[in-house]
This record gives sequence, C-alpha cells and structure tokens, in this order.
Amino acid sequence: MEAIQENQKSIEALGYSIFEGQLGMLNINQKKIVNTINQYSYCIAESDSDFKKALQNSDILLPDGIAIVLAVKLLTGKKIKKIAGADIHKHLLEELNKRNGSCFYLGSSQATLDKIKNRISREYPKIKIQTYSPPFQASFSEDENTKMIEAVNSFKPNVLFVGMTAPKQEKWSFENKDRLDTKVICSIGAVFDFYAGTVKRPNKIWIKLGLEWFIRLIKEPKRMSKRYLYYGPIYFYYVLKYLFKKK
Repeated sequence: MEAIQENQKSIEALGYSIFEGQLGMLNINQKKIVNTINQYSYCIAESDSDFKKALQNSDILLPDGIAIVLAVKLLTGKKIKKIAGADIHKHLLEELNKRNGSCFYLGSSQATLDKIKNRISREYPKIKIQTYSPPFQASFSEDENTKMIEAVNSFKPNVLFVGMTAPKQEKWSFENKDRLDTKVICSIGAVFDFYAGTVKRPNKIWIKLGLEWFIRLIKEPKRMSKRYLYYGPIYFYYVLKYLFKKK
C-alpha cells in the first residue's frame, strides 16, 4: 500500500515524475532507486539519453533545486518543496538508527569514507556501516563492477548510498539495480563530501532562502560557474519550451 502512496505523490513536469510528498512516507523496506534532479542534471540529461532514461526510471525522483521547484509551479500550478540529497540522506540515517539498520557507502576516496564512518558511529551508533572506494575513472571494467556489487551484496545493507557524481552514479544504479542485494539505492553525489566535512554546505539560512546555489557559486566559482551561469539560461529555455507547448 505504501508503494502506491509513493507513486501517487509524484507530479508530471518537464518530462519526469517528480516527487511531491513527504520523506516520512517512503517505504524503505521495498526495493527502489531514489535519485535527485536539478537544473544541471536536467540539462545534461537532454543530451545524454542513458542518463535521462535512468532519471525517468527512478522510483523516487526528488526535486533537488529551487529551479525545479519553480518550474513545477510555473508548469503545473502546484507548489512543491525542495528536497536535497542531504535531506534524504539525513532522513534515511534517522530511520536506520531507529531500526538498528545498515547502510553501505559506495564511492569517493577511502579518506572521505573513513570520515563518514567516524561521524556515523558518533551520531547514529545503532547503524551498521560498510564502505567501498571504487577506482576514480569514467567507467568500470566488468571485473571492477563485479567487485563493487559483491562488496555490497556480502553486507546486504538496508540502504546503499552511491556517490560517484552525476551522471555516472545514476546510470550505474539503474544498470545494476537487479544485481544489488539491498532495498534502497540512493544516489547522492556531493553529500558524501558534505557529511564527511571535506566540503562545507551553505548555512541553513541560505538554503531556506533558496540561495544555496548562489553561495556554492561564490565559494567554488571555477567548478560551479558552468553549472549555474552556463546551464541556467539553457534550463530556462527548456522550461519556456515546455510552457509554450502546454499552451
């Protein structure tokens, strides 16, 4: 019954079924892929059919960005709430801690994973945790892929967090969903660094004001300028195209 409720809490916009419910209604005992979408990933998916397919086949696709929230409002008249990767990460950890559950972190460097492990042991002591740092490269060989899947399946976590950066993490999760012995597969990219403390997330005030993107742009102009300044106008064009098509 919960899975039906989850599906009913999605709204069609921009060619995707975007989640509009509350995180508390997610059934973490049922196998699902949870992804996020923002203006950058939307634009990348328009020129990467495999990435688009992975996002469109998400069981839950969270609106991780004020640009997505505003587009949904403009195109459908519905007001939804931004749900960032950090939000779903925190929610799942809280649920796992209540249930003495387990999670697996796949991605990033071993140094970052060790920091995540240490923090979880302090903040969520009832959670069992395992990690695996895959090679940092554009694609994996079949042998490397098998080792990653075997590492996850030998632990059988309730939740698998994948942090390989978009679009690699979403495509990998979609391609390997049926081979992974876990319930929730959650691609959260930058959250690995946020939680480890290697990258600081903007203050909650900026997040509430919908200006998290602006602060990240100021702090990391070289990395974020293309994401926001170049792809911003492109995303705006796509939204207008959908709006005129609707009319």
